[in-house]
Amino acid sequence: MRQTRKLHIKSYGCQMNVYDSHRMADTLAPQGFVETQDAAEADLVILNTCHIREKAADKVYSELGRVRVLKEEAAQQGRKMVIAVAGCVAQAEGAEILRRVSDVDLVVGPQSYHRLPALLDGVAQGKKVVDTEFPPEDKFDRLAQPSGAAIRKRGVTAFVTVQEGCDKFCTFCVVPYTRGAEVSRPAAKVIADVERLAQAGVREITLLGQNVNAYHGDGADGRPWTLARLLYRLAEVPGIARLRYTTSHPLDMADSLMEAHRDLSALMPQLHLPVQSGSDRILSAMNRRHTAAEYLTAIERMRTAQPDMAFTSDFIVGFPGETEADFIETLRLVDEVGFCGAYSFKYSTRPGTPGADLDGQIPEALKAERLARLQALVQSHQDRFNAGFFGRSFEVLFEREGRNPGQIAGKSPHLQPVQVIGPSHLIGEVRRVTVEEVGIRSLFGTLHGEPVPAHAAPMLVAAEA
Repeated sequence: MRQTRKLHIKSYGCQMNVYDSHRMADTLAPQGFVETQDAAEADLVILNTCHIREKAADKVYSELGRVRVLKEEAAQQGRKMVIAVAGCVAQAEGAEILRRVSDVDLVVGPQSYHRLPALLDGVAQGKKVVDTEFPPEDKFDRLAQPSGAAIRKRGVTAFVTVQEGCDKFCTFCVVPYTRGAEVSRPAAKVIADVERLAQAGVREITLLGQNVNAYHGDGADGRPWTLARLLYRLAEVPGIARLRYTTSHPLDMADSLMEAHRDLSALMPQLHLPVQSGSDRILSAMNRRHTAAEYLTAIERMRTAQPDMAFTSDFIVGFPGETEADFIETLRLVDEVGFCGAYSFKYSTRPGTPGADLDGQIPEALKAERLARLQALVQSHQDRFNAGFFGRSFEVLFEREGRNPGQIAGKSPHLQPVQVIGPSHLIGEVRRVTVEEVGIRSLFGTLHGEPVPAHAAPMLVAAEA
């Protein structure tokens, strides 16, 4: 019988990192590792890193400084702690991490998580181990599946990676270099994952990919399936009440995907569709390969198919060469779409990307000023969007107990946090709620009496008189 050891994983960045962290924990569970939220008591600490922004990488090195202290304290107690750096910073910097932080024992890239047990055996033999190769075998075939207990512990919502990597090569982005070329998982394997999660009580699935709407996994008929065809099939899985997907690229907004949003009540009316800038000149410099008008056309097509659709996006301000006129075009696009939220960042140079060598780098103070203006505008649209739900009714999937006694919390179809007074046994159920208060970050409402059948429609109706 294996000795029980404690594992602490801290994830940075995107939802795919959260998914990868779960799969690492599942892979290490047969080795005797049990997860803990307290890094100080862990035998193995894994920092699952993000390299999209400069500050994200800086946060990792700051965290490594804190974990070094924990490792020293563990040694004073006669206990050995292993420190591992995983994810995109690991892939990008490799052995440089060992040079900068000598207490790190293992550096492992996103394509090698299935090798963790063997890599840790090397660490146990006193080696410093770096594995940032892109192995020919499919890591998804070799990563352990979560147990039913692990699934239930993680809650009634779950991520499933269906596509990884990117072939777009935006000039600001490191993903093609850290995650590799676009690869889609076979449809049968995705379906099996979702069926397993549903059997353990998961009610909502979010499909993940760097360019998820470029999905083209092999189907049972031997032909590539589109994301839309996969969604139609997953909507048939018993127990799955809701489907989402992220992150999409404007170039891959196929008609079939619009039709899926029109036809499938399980497919939620919220889409994260990054645009990055409203200026065609800057979009060209970013190698986005679409114009602002083409982006707006994709928005219009989706709203024609699903009028209830709400959009969030990503923005980068201060890209090299961005003028005030370029930035004003971004603000105009925000006003035209009326986003219900956005992730916005100051441009930061990523070594190895074409954008790092461009002329016209923008001063930090100007980037900060533009970011503040953009975020204020997005917030005004988000506040207006949320305020429009006062007195309206919609379905909520309850996910957990709320902050206050007697509260339960969940998400609206548009991904808004919703809190009501209700019994905890409703967690995992979909119930209709009427909004009675719009808070800063949440909607507050009252429950209707009867449970909502899975895939019921309509999702949003006027409040009862």
